[in-house]
Amino acid sequence: MSLSLSSLRRRVTPRALGASVALALAATTTAVLASDHQDTPEVELSPRMDINDVYAFPGSSADRMVLVMTTSSPITPAQGATAGFDTNLLYQLKVDNTGDGVEDRVLQFTFTGSGPSQQVTMRGPVAPNQTGQMTTVVTSGPTVTGATNTNLGSATGVQLFAGLRDDPFFLDLEQFFRIIPDRKPATGPLSQLPDTPSASGWRPVGQAVDFLRGLNTLAFVVELPASQLTGTGTGKIGVWGTISR
Repeated sequence: MSLSLSSLRRRVTPRALGASVALALAATTTAVLASDHQDTPEVELSPRMDINDVYAFPGSSADRMVLVMTTSSPITPAQGATAGFDTNLLYQLKVDNTGDGVEDRVLQFTFTGSGPSQQVTMRGPVAPNQTGQMTTVVTSGPTVTGATNTNLGSATGVQLFAGLRDDPFFLDLEQFFRIIPDRKPATGPLSQLPDTPSASGWRPVGQAVDFLRGLNTLAFVVELPASQLTGTGTGKIGVWGTISR
C-alpha cells in the first residue's frame, strides 16, 4: 500500500483518513494490527488522551514514509466545528530503529489556542533528551509550526497535517457484542442482542460495516524522508505513540 500525505489532505465532513488498521511497519512490511476506542472508563473521561490508532506506511516515493496517530474518536460533525487538541498535553510518536524496543527518534506535538484557531508545533524527528520520557519537550532539532487543519512543511522535506479526519472503523459489531456482551449498549437496536454469547461466525469478507462512518478523529499525519527515522540503525523501525500530561 502506497499512501502519502497528499492522499489524506482533502478536507470534507466527514474528513477522510484511510483504512482503519493500526500498523507498526518495518522496512519488510511486517504488520501488527490493533485498534483502541474508549475501552476503559478512564479514557472515556479523558477522550483527548485516548490513542485510537497508530499507522506507518510507505510515502509518495520509495525513500519517504508516513506516520499517523489518531485520538479522541468519536467526534460528531457538530462537535467538529470546535474540537481541538488539548493544549495541556504532550503528544508523541516514538521510533525505535535499532530493534531494542527503546525510542531512538521522537516526534512531539504541542498546541496553543482553541478550536479553529489552534496552532500546532511539531519538534523532531530528533533523539530524545532521555529515553522513556513522557512529559519532557525536546529543546533541539527541526520544527514545523502553523495552523491546524492545514498542510504544513515541504513536499521534499517534512510535511505535517494535524486536525480532523473521518474515522473508518470496520467491524462486525453485532458479533463482537455477542462474544463480549458486557460492552453492549444499554439502549438502541444493539441492546436487544442476547446476553448469552451466541456468535457462531463472522460476516463474510467484504460485508463488514463502518460503524463510525460520519464520525471524526483528531489525527497527526507526517510524511518525511525515511532516513530521518532509520538513521544508521537496522533499516527497520518500530513505531508507537504516547499522550501525557
